[in-house]
Amino acid sequence: MTLEPLQYGLGVLSGIFIGFSLGMIGGGGSVLAVPLLVYVVGVKNPHIAIGTSAFVVAVNAAISLFNHANAGTVKWQYGGMYALAGFIGAIAGSTVGKTFNGQKLLFLFAIVMVLIGILMLRGRKNLGEPGVECTREKAPKVLGYGFITGIFSGFFGIGGGFLIVPGLVESTGMPILNAIGTSLVAVTAFGLTTAVNYAISELVDWPLAAVLISGGIIGGLLGIRAAKHLARKTGHLPAIFAAVVFVVAAYMIYRTVPSFLPGYLL
Repeated sequence: MTLEPLQYGLGVLSGIFIGFSLGMIGGGGSVLAVPLLVYVVGVKNPHIAIGTSAFVVAVNAAISLFNHANAGTVKWQYGGMYALAGFIGAIAGSTVGKTFNGQKLLFLFAIVMVLIGILMLRGRKNLGEPGVECTREKAPKVLGYGFITGIFSGFFGIGGGFLIVPGLVESTGMPILNAIGTSLVAVTAFGLTTAVNYAISELVDWPLAAVLISGGIIGGLLGIRAAKHLARKTGHLPAIFAAVVFVVAAYMIYRTVPSFLPGYLL
């Protein structure tokens, strides 16, 4: 796939936004990356947009994870458990997702975005327990959430952070700032799993991925600063990003709903 210079410039800006999302909320990178690649950069094939975004999000998530770890916001045991269970789910989900109609996949993706936004709003007042520890009693719930999140992540080509963050808060009781940092362990693993599966089918645009990653490094640093600031204001982090998700989802539904309508209604 050959892109124009302007499209690569838009790719840098998109990468900044993707990195900022991952740094600020621990997710949303590929929830926003796919529509950005399709509707802003101009990637015609939705499957290439999904495969490329999965790789970009994995790399940017790893960079943000390093920065969050330095800030002490990562619960490694929970992150490892989530990633292990989600790895299995992501393989199955991405295998099925590659065979699904591209436009219908984007439409379903938008519906999931709406549900994710609702979940974020519902949990915005949950302060959590800063000193929460990994226990045997919590392990089955964490593994269950991880497996289900992995299936969704692989099917839609998303890192899964927007599912992982509320999942970690719900299954462990940790504060949202810790859930953001910890979620990046699984986001990195899920994204790499999905990207490898798509790359095998030659559905990753590597030059575009490099451009997006360069922008993502800048955005990630800015996002982590924003997360630390907003974490002190209860409910602001999830509420702000839920609003963005709703807007993007509405636009995606508007663009893709014709794929579900009979020809005589168009």
